[in-house]
Amino acid sequence: MNAKKTGKTWLTMCRSLSNQYIGFFILAVLLFWLKTYIAYLAEFNLGISNSMQELLLLINPISSAVFFLGLALLAKDARFYRWIIIINFILSFILYANIVYYRFFSDFITLPTLTQTKNFGDLGGSIWELLKWYDVFYFLDTAILAALVISKRVPLPQVQAGRFKKSIVFASAILMFSVNLALAEADRPQLLTRTFDRNYIVKYLGVYNYLIYDAFQSMKSSTQRAFANKSDITTVLNHVQATYAKPNPKYFGVAKGKNVIYIHLESLQNFIINYKLDGEEVTPFLNSLTRDPNTFYFDNFFHQTGQGKTSDAEFMLENSLYGLPQGAVFTTKGQNTYHAAPAILHQYGYTSAVFHGNYKTFWNRDEIYKSFGFDHFFDASYYDMNDEDVLNYGLKDKPFFRESIPLLETLKEPFYVKFITLSNHFPYPISEEDATIPPATTGDGSVDRYFQTARYLDEAVKEFFDYLKKSGLYDRSVIILYGDHYGISENHNKAMAQILGKEITPYEHAQLQRVPLFIHVPGVKGGVIHEFGGQIDLLPTLLHLLGIDTKNYVHFGTDLLSPDHQEIIPFRNGDFVTPTVTAVNGKYYDTKTGEPLKETPEIKRLEQIVRTKLDLSDKVVYGDLLRFYTPKGFKPVDPSKYDYNNREDEEGSAH
Repeated sequence: MNAKKTGKTWLTMCRSLSNQYIGFFILAVLLFWLKTYIAYLAEFNLGISNSMQELLLLINPISSAVFFLGLALLAKDARFYRWIIIINFILSFILYANIVYYRFFSDFITLPTLTQTKNFGDLGGSIWELLKWYDVFYFLDTAILAALVISKRVPLPQVQAGRFKKSIVFASAILMFSVNLALAEADRPQLLTRTFDRNYIVKYLGVYNYLIYDAFQSMKSSTQRAFANKSDITTVLNHVQATYAKPNPKYFGVAKGKNVIYIHLESLQNFIINYKLDGEEVTPFLNSLTRDPNTFYFDNFFHQTGQGKTSDAEFMLENSLYGLPQGAVFTTKGQNTYHAAPAILHQYGYTSAVFHGNYKTFWNRDEIYKSFGFDHFFDASYYDMNDEDVLNYGLKDKPFFRESIPLLETLKEPFYVKFITLSNHFPYPISEEDATIPPATTGDGSVDRYFQTARYLDEAVKEFFDYLKKSGLYDRSVIILYGDHYGISENHNKAMAQILGKEITPYEHAQLQRVPLFIHVPGVKGGVIHEFGGQIDLLPTLLHLLGIDTKNYVHFGTDLLSPDHQEIIPFRNGDFVTPTVTAVNGKYYDTKTGEPLKETPEIKRLEQIVRTKLDLSDKVVYGDLLRFYTPKGFKPVDPSKYDYNNREDEEGSAH
């Protein structure tokens, strides 16, 4: 009886508010504000740390709701109601799109990510995995407003809001936003000018105002190339010269003339190495590499990817430049000038190639690889993409390696090649016949299957290593295996807490960004290396092993084996990790113990180093500054000379 009474009271209030168009407007604002605030609390991990931030989170949707829904007041007559519903739906869709995106990427959509839409067709099962039954809630207010109008419970008077009422509404929105911004600046000075983290903008100003900020930042970045000139590269060159780490004489040139084989371990995090699930090793082969006498295993190696994820990892290892704060370099800056690894090694007689069981247009690889100087790109058109061997994002890892072997054997040595695996990718589907260990039992399907797909990847890599040893390539090649980015996002912290037996705090989450790095160098004594480093450091490390000095190149990373290596790992959002300090969302922790730390002059110095590195790298990429600088002995790449079309495939199609 009480429930019925409450329902009637709620309906009566809605009808009462909607009897006049201003009342209908207020109802729309209230419903939209309530929904957005609930979404903030339920869906986003914004790192609220004090009462001021709690207040800002509560009030920041109001100014956006008043302003955007207020646009409906510009309509006349009954069109006002239609406009309210349409605007509400659009804003709801924007909110929901960010919710779904955040569930996997722990990040918010930016305008540049919308240029990656041609990738979306391959996401299929991944997107369905992110949808929840209760998501209808995020469109409930739209449905209520539409129902009130369609059922004719709301009289539709001739609406003609006067200038004064319109002015009051928009002035109120501007005033509320101004107060919001002032309070935000008080809690986080220089919020709009010194942050790389979108979580901050959403936490302080709201998801809708963030979109305006993002649009402004996107327009600003797009103009940087037009206004860039030769003098802009000087500051960058001074920085990289000052931070250059000399090669370690013990290792410089020990792999001179050797082949280079990169194996990209999709979504593999370092916690999986030596992890036992119900007493059984998940990755027995990779575990064995940690004890291999000629392999370096780096156990404090971190991914540093942003929104570009896999493509950001590739970009860093090929160029020693950071990915962008918004979107992916691969899709937005594919025509830039680069001094990438394939082009550098071309000067030393290397043939270069990429092997990948997906189609060449994914991540715009077929264009940016030309700018990198890759000689060959063997994409899905070179493989047998039958239904039995294709799952999720492309060709399964075992047939991928098997079918890659004949293609690899066509290349002239020395070669520089990269194999990009796919099977260990969210949401980690695996067929019954491919699963050789049981899933975990957390109740979270993605986390539970992760161990099965990681085992499958491990088995596929072992098979490929068996071939390398049998063919003799193992003794003629530097082999680098690296994890590209996290596999389990913050959305799965509850299940991960069961796996690791501890709460996944922001500090623990930062530590989980470690990914495996193995470097096999024939005839060189390896071992476990505890040095802290990141993907930005791979290129100078490799080139020094090959006997190529990097002093004249624009590299933001430093040689992991150098005594001068800088153990500062910037994350793309401005957080960072060092052996002593972990910085997350403006809070600081002791890296070894996880104990909170107070801000000190040393921490401020580290923050400035991180900010400088990210800023300068962004200037290089946004301004396309490498077009103004050619290192001594380097031959610039001419992208027009590269063609990755599979001619045999085209001829087959013609017949």
